[in-house]
Parts: sequence; C-alpha cells; structure tokens
Amino acid sequence: MHPNLQLLKLFRPLQVELRLTLPNAPRRTLSLFVLMFLSWLLLSGIYTGLLLGLGVLSCLVVVAVCRRMKIVDPEGHPIQLIPGLLPYMPWFLWEIIKANIDVVRRIVHPRLPLSPRVIRVEASQKTHLGQVIYANSITLTPGTVAVETDEGIIDVHALTREAAEDVRSGVMDGRVTDMEGES
Repeated sequence: MHPNLQLLKLFRPLQVELRLTLPNAPRRTLSLFVLMFLSWLLLSGIYTGLLLGLGVLSCLVVVAVCRRMKIVDPEGHPIQLIPGLLPYMPWFLWEIIKANIDVVRRIVHPRLPLSPRVIRVEASQKTHLGQVIYANSITLTPGTVAVETDEGIIDVHALTREAAEDVRSGVMDGRVTDMEGES
C-alpha cells in the first residue's frame, strides 16, 4: 500500500469528527475570539495600532490553543444558552436582591427566626452544565448554599424555612431548565 494512503487512513477518524462538529465549531470559535478580544480591549485601555495588532494576535493564539485542546465545545463555551439567559438574568438578579434584603433584615432584627436546615431537591435539567448552573444559582442567592450534587439531586443548606420552601417550590429549577432549552 502506498505510504500516503496509510497516512490518509490514520486521519479518517479526524475527518469524521470534523464533519460532525464543523457546523457549530466556527460559530463557537468566532464567539470565543470576539469575547476574548472585547475583554482584552476593556482591560487594555491603550488603543495604538501596534497594541491592537498584538491583542488580535494574542487572542488568535489563545483561540487556536483552545481549539487544539478541544475545549471550544458546548460545555466549555455554551453560546447556545445565550437566548435563554436573556430572560433568566433579570429574574435571577431580582431574586438575589430579595434574598439579600431578607438576610439583612434577619441580621439587623435578631428576633426574626432562623431555622437552618438541609433539604434535598431534584434538578430537572438534562445536562450536567444545566445542573451546575442550577446549583450555582442556588448558591448565589443569599440564604441558600448548594452543599452537594449527585446524579440530579442537590443537597441545599437553607438559612430559613422560607428559603427552603423557595428552593423546594421548583421555580428556579424550572427557570434554569427553560434557559437550558433543547441542549
């Protein structure tokens, strides 16, 4: 057999992999580059031609390394979540504000009851990334902390009975599942 044909057979799995991943790969790569370059622009503060060129070059090198390491994927760079994130973020920020006010009230008025407890809730998300987002959303809300996650079950420490009931109500779980979409 000709040596070039042997070499071609070695790369056949790579060709199949590229064909399966190519439609989203350029979009993810481009969005990663844009995100990195915008971050670089914000942090740099100096916009001369040389530095802009070096910024583009450094972002291209980092994106190439990320592609080579195969971390430009749906979990490492989840651009598919952006449409669902837009309605989720305002609601989530409002939940954080409400929980902050509740925790501050309980600190300032010591007579308000604290009833710490650990509860177990199911996560309805279809992917590990969705479950991580849900657990982090619980933790970012003052008064609750996701203590452990295991196979779609999250143990949550809640500062009060009301905070535990809020988590148990499933509203946040449903919102994160909606944000996750058809991932």
